[in-house]
Amino acid sequence: MASSPQREPPRAPDAAAVERQWRARRDAPWLHGEVARRMAHRLEMIKVEPARVADWWAARGASRELLAARYPKARIDAIEPTAALAADSAQALRGAWWQRWRADRPAAFIDGAPAGSEQTFGDGDAQLVWANMVLHWVADPAALMARWHRALAVDGFLMCSAFGPDTLLELRTLYAELGWPAPSHDFIDMHDLGDALVHAGFSDPVMDMETLTLTWPDAAALLSELRVLGGNAAAERFAGLRTPRWRRDLEARLTERLRGPDGRLALRFELVYGHAFKPAPKLRVEAETRVSVERLRDMARQGRTR
Repeated sequence: MASSPQREPPRAPDAAAVERQWRARRDAPWLHGEVARRMAHRLEMIKVEPARVADWWAARGASRELLAARYPKARIDAIEPTAALAADSAQALRGAWWQRWRADRPAAFIDGAPAGSEQTFGDGDAQLVWANMVLHWVADPAALMARWHRALAVDGFLMCSAFGPDTLLELRTLYAELGWPAPSHDFIDMHDLGDALVHAGFSDPVMDMETLTLTWPDAAALLSELRVLGGNAAAERFAGLRTPRWRRDLEARLTERLRGPDGRLALRFELVYGHAFKPAPKLRVEAETRVSVERLRDMARQGRTR
């Protein structure tokens, strides 16, 4: 029997391009806010009330107000890729309305702001890691999931979202037909995401997806929106700037290919959601197992509190 063809691994984004985009565009796109709202609905299924929330890559996650409203007693740490971006987020948060809303609310940042970077966030400190629209920008998703796992306390949970592989499919098909370099890097498949979470040590992963179709009045508006969403971080992208003639040709092709019956241009975006828990560590069974009384007590205590 012939074996099924192996799926090619997704092409990772160019880390340098992602960093440049993060420095240039630190405001959250409106679509990220819409995805955050949809992911927040899934919190209704989770009974855990976290005392501390790690809002991963918060500046572009558009989730601060949603998390503050959902967990008014929780400390919410805005975690950024670097200390420099964490400092920028700390400055922005000091005047946020939801920080003033509760006078007794714990500060989102420790003075000095590098405590808000992902490199310095403490292991086991969070009961919830919230990562809205993060994974598809990461060159090594497995390493990031392992970092999330370390950041969580036992019985803490992860909520994440990302673009799925059918995002911009019409645009990528057009580029391929013309022999052009990719207009975007590849996005993670829902099933691959679930497998990766299990491999990282998470339990009970639940994955789902939905598709949004966005429309624009013309190709210029469409391309402007794509730049706001993050631009092209594919390693195989065009090198350097394109000419005005190339831009006019692209707009004409997009208009011809994407125009719907209503005259507007449409692109699909696949949204992937996932949540999973960090289980208590399992005791490895060998021919002879030695366990301290203190560890047995800790494991029993954790079992009673689940």
